[in-house]
Amino acid sequence: MAEPRAQKAAGGEEGRPSSPRRASAGQYAFVIRQLTARELKRKYARSYLGVLWSVLNPLLSMAVLSLIFSQLFRRSIENYPIYYLTGYLVWQTFTGATTAAMTTLVDNRPLLLRVKFPMELFILTRVYTALINLGYSLAAYAVMLAVFRVTPKAAMLLSPLILLCLFAFSLGMSYLLAAAYVFFGDVKHLYTVALTLWMYCSAIFYPADQLQGFIRTVIGVNPLFLFIDGLRGLVMRGEAPGWPAWAQMALWGGGLYLAGRAVFRKNRNRIIQKL
Repeated sequence: MAEPRAQKAAGGEEGRPSSPRRASAGQYAFVIRQLTARELKRKYARSYLGVLWSVLNPLLSMAVLSLIFSQLFRRSIENYPIYYLTGYLVWQTFTGATTAAMTTLVDNRPLLLRVKFPMELFILTRVYTALINLGYSLAAYAVMLAVFRVTPKAAMLLSPLILLCLFAFSLGMSYLLAAAYVFFGDVKHLYTVALTLWMYCSAIFYPADQLQGFIRTVIGVNPLFLFIDGLRGLVMRGEAPGWPAWAQMALWGGGLYLAGRAVFRKNRNRIIQKL
């Protein structure tokens, strides 16, 4: 019974004429808004503070890490709390988006087999939800900038471009992980281990400039470090990344998005049949 349903769902999506597709764009936007609202309600359903946790979580983490490492790195890192918080927000957005999107197809299996909406909407919704949580966290970030007397700089206006690259990179990774998780449940555990290694190679709480050799090279080509370092430059020094850094961020973001989307679309029918 699952296979005919899958073929019907896939056929309904592939076989629609062009005009209904154009007319349904608004409907898809409505579906994304509704699914995002559902995800936010589900995430904070049993919490008294609700979305305030998106504000408190980075602040509490900043307070603990600053207490531990600010003395250690005070000579090499000026204004350590903002240095750490900037990196943490980028890291939290990426990990929150990809870990949530990885299981979304399995979590929404009954709905996917009943409706004709593209499966990509469910992945996009969870990445979009992580972006909304980042918006809540940025409210606290703005307060911390004022508390630590970080002067607003014109270069900060370029921040949305870095966040756009981060969003594309996260979405591309989410496509790959969501497709892989349908076939291999162990991907979830392997990804947890990979994230631990990835975090230490992203220079979130230590200065990368103090490292040398192979590990410094690894950190230098790490796309998340590129996003983090670029954002730190805009906020803390008022310096825009150079063109090579912009090119790398655009290639990582756009390249992984296109690759992830292509792999997902190529295996779409197999994914539906497996579900």
